[in-house]
Amino acid sequence: MALHEALQRAWWRPRVSGLAALLWPSSLVYSLLRWAAQGPWRWGWRQAWRAPVPVLVVGNLVVGGAGKTPTVIALAQALQRRGWHPGIVSRGYGGQRADPAQPMQVLADSDARETGDEPLLMALRTGLPVWVSSQRVAAARALCERHPAVDVLISDDGLQHLALHRDAELVVFDDRGAGNGLQLPAGPLREPLPSRLPSHTMVVYNAARPSTALPGPCAERRLSGIQPLSSWWRPQHAVQNLQAWQGCRVLAAAGIGHPERFFSMLEQAGLNVERLPLADHAPLTPRPWPAEAPCVVMTEKDAVKLPPSQVSPSEAAALHVATLDFEIPDSTVDALERLLLPLRRP
Repeated sequence: MALHEALQRAWWRPRVSGLAALLWPSSLVYSLLRWAAQGPWRWGWRQAWRAPVPVLVVGNLVVGGAGKTPTVIALAQALQRRGWHPGIVSRGYGGQRADPAQPMQVLADSDARETGDEPLLMALRTGLPVWVSSQRVAAARALCERHPAVDVLISDDGLQHLALHRDAELVVFDDRGAGNGLQLPAGPLREPLPSRLPSHTMVVYNAARPSTALPGPCAERRLSGIQPLSSWWRPQHAVQNLQAWQGCRVLAAAGIGHPERFFSMLEQAGLNVERLPLADHAPLTPRPWPAEAPCVVMTEKDAVKLPPSQVSPSEAAALHVATLDFEIPDSTVDALERLLLPLRRP
């Protein structure tokens, strides 16, 4: 844990620290391995599989959470409003399946321990077909075969995985930007930050202002309310107004890539927050908070790991979920549609 925290501090400083400089030679090795893995597709030795519908990849250039999952949800909903019928494919990171490569549909009653927490959240929030596989091509094939009405695929992550042909890309940054600008393990970048964007790539910032030199608008994010965990699981659940929570003391738990963002949003809404940061995708069995905690507020990504069947009524009384609204600017959706529409099936 101490090494992890030291790396996080080194990664997200705007200047290269001594630890990052020490790790820089390892970044060269990482870069060579990445190029070797991508080489067969980049050099034409292997052909990416082209889906029968246009494919849009939403991903990060940095490790950790930059807001990719809410971006996928918001983008899928925006395309639905414009008459599209999206489907979502994901690697299902964190899911413990007997055969991770075997495609699996994520349903509303799926177990997050099998599917991964993010795919289940996307299925619950959108109601769209969501399929997972460690091989994204396998997930895409299965989804297209089983759901012929789908006319656009959104790939959750996968910018660096070239086996699935993509027609458009949306790169997400949060307020930390590209950190110290170095690649793993000296910095947070999965690949070098480009000086210019390809014509099929857009950037959106999950932040109040752009955090890199790459052009792109800022998405609007806000907490829409807080509600009991038991009612969050119900279809068409009603969200409680945040004003009713102003001044309330809560234990806030967040197993996401950047927990401080969640805590700050709660404080900005007027709550008195005791912080409980958890590792990204952290399991909630056993519970990481004290049994006597009178009021726990968690993220939706954590809530999917606590279905009603696994929570007693007495425990459920203390558990609440803060719901997030995320809105991608119309200009970004317009630009992506211009890339996708010529490829749409008649």
